[in-house]
Amino acid sequence: MGLTVCPAAIVAAPVEVVWGNLVQWERHFEWADVQVERSEPEGPATVGQTISFAGKAFGCTLHFIFKVEEVNPERHQLSLHAFFPLGLQEKAHIACSPIDATSCRVQYG
Repeated sequence: MGLTVCPAAIVAAPVEVVWGNLVQWERHFEWADVQVERSEPEGPATVGQTISFAGKAFGCTLHFIFKVEEVNPERHQLSLHAFFPLGLQEKAHIACSPIDATSCRVQYG
Protein backbone atom coordinates (compact mmCIF):
# COMPACT_ATOMS: atom_id res chain seq x y z
CA MET A 1 0.00 0.00 0.00
CA GLY A 2 1.32 3.45 -0.89
CA LEU A 3 1.01 6.83 0.71
CA THR A 4 -0.52 9.76 -1.14
CA VAL A 5 0.03 13.31 0.02
CA CYS A 6 -1.94 16.24 -1.43
CA PRO A 7 -0.32 19.57 -0.63
CA ALA A 8 -2.72 22.40 0.14
CA ALA A 9 -2.34 26.07 0.97
CA ILE A 10 -4.52 28.97 1.99
CA VAL A 11 -3.97 31.87 -0.42
CA ALA A 12 -4.77 35.47 0.52
CA ALA A 13 -6.52 36.21 -2.78
CA PRO A 14 -10.02 35.65 -4.16
CA VAL A 15 -10.55 32.30 -5.87
CA GLU A 16 -11.16 34.06 -9.23
CA VAL A 17 -7.72 35.71 -9.09
CA VAL A 18 -5.94 32.46 -8.20
CA TRP A 19 -7.85 30.54 -10.88
CA GLY A 20 -6.93 33.20 -13.46
CA ASN A 21 -3.25 32.81 -12.58
CA LEU A 22 -3.45 29.03 -12.92
CA VAL A 23 -5.15 28.86 -16.32
CA GLN A 24 -3.32 31.78 -17.97
CA TRP A 25 0.00 30.10 -18.76
CA GLU A 26 1.84 33.33 -19.56
CA ARG A 27 1.32 34.40 -15.90
CA HIS A 28 3.18 31.41 -14.46
CA PHE A 29 6.54 33.21 -14.61
CA GLU A 30 5.19 35.67 -12.01
CA TRP A 31 4.92 33.00 -9.31
CA ALA A 32 6.52 29.76 -10.54
CA ASP A 33 9.87 30.88 -12.02
CA VAL A 34 9.14 29.25 -15.40
CA GLN A 35 8.69 30.54 -18.93
CA VAL A 36 6.22 29.29 -21.51
CA GLU A 37 8.09 28.22 -24.62
CA ARG A 38 5.03 27.17 -26.63
CA SER A 39 1.33 26.62 -26.16
CA GLU A 40 -0.75 24.69 -28.70
CA PRO A 41 -3.36 26.01 -29.10
CA GLU A 42 -2.53 29.38 -27.58
CA GLY A 43 -4.68 30.92 -24.89
CA PRO A 44 -5.96 29.91 -21.47
CA ALA A 45 -6.18 26.28 -20.40
CA THR A 46 -8.38 24.12 -22.64
CA VAL A 47 -8.79 20.36 -22.86
CA GLY A 48 -6.24 18.87 -25.24
CA GLN A 49 -3.86 21.83 -25.00
CA THR A 50 -0.10 21.19 -24.74
CA ILE A 51 2.14 23.72 -22.99
CA SER A 52 5.94 23.55 -23.09
CA PHE A 53 7.81 25.24 -20.23
CA ALA A 54 11.42 25.96 -19.36
CA GLY A 55 12.68 26.57 -15.84
CA LYS A 56 16.04 26.79 -14.13
CA ALA A 57 17.14 24.37 -11.44
CA PHE A 58 20.57 23.30 -10.24
CA GLY A 59 22.19 25.72 -12.70
CA CYS A 60 20.53 24.08 -15.70
CA THR A 61 17.54 24.91 -17.84
CA LEU A 62 14.99 22.12 -17.62
CA HIS A 63 12.14 21.59 -20.06
CA PHE A 64 8.79 20.06 -19.22
CA ILE A 65 5.34 19.71 -20.77
CA PHE A 66 1.79 19.93 -19.47
CA LYS A 67 -1.08 18.30 -21.35
CA VAL A 68 -4.45 19.60 -20.19
CA GLU A 69 -6.92 16.78 -19.57
CA GLU A 70 -9.78 18.58 -17.82
CA VAL A 71 -10.81 22.17 -17.14
CA ASN A 72 -13.80 22.95 -14.94
CA PRO A 73 -14.04 26.73 -14.48
CA GLU A 74 -17.27 26.52 -12.48
CA ARG A 75 -15.59 24.36 -9.83
CA HIS A 76 -12.12 25.91 -10.33
CA GLN A 77 -10.53 22.53 -11.12
CA LEU A 78 -7.76 21.64 -13.56
CA SER A 79 -6.33 18.20 -14.43
CA LEU A 80 -2.98 17.85 -16.18
CA HIS A 81 -0.58 15.17 -17.34
CA ALA A 82 2.91 16.54 -16.66
CA PHE A 83 6.05 15.25 -18.39
CA PHE A 84 9.37 16.10 -16.73
CA PRO A 85 13.04 15.40 -17.54
CA LEU A 86 14.43 11.90 -17.04
CA GLY A 87 11.14 10.33 -18.11
CA LEU A 88 9.23 11.39 -14.99
CA GLN A 89 5.48 11.82 -15.40
CA GLU A 90 2.69 12.88 -13.10
CA LYS A 91 -1.09 13.15 -13.31
CA ALA A 92 -1.98 16.30 -11.40
CA HIS A 93 -5.30 17.66 -10.22
CA ILE A 94 -5.49 21.24 -8.95
CA ALA A 95 -8.57 22.51 -7.14
CA CYS A 96 -9.29 25.99 -5.80
CA SER A 97 -12.05 26.44 -3.21
CA PRO A 98 -13.25 29.82 -1.96
CA ILE A 99 -13.04 30.41 1.78
CA ASP A 100 -14.40 33.94 1.74
CA ALA A 101 -14.29 36.97 -0.58
CA THR A 102 -10.55 37.51 -0.04
CA SER A 103 -9.04 34.03 0.34
CA CYS A 104 -9.15 30.50 -1.04
CA ARG A 105 -7.71 27.04 -0.53
CA VAL A 106 -5.57 25.54 -3.30
CA GLN A 107 -5.00 21.80 -3.31
CA TYR A 108 -2.64 19.85 -5.56
CA GLY A 109 -2.91 16.15 -5.86
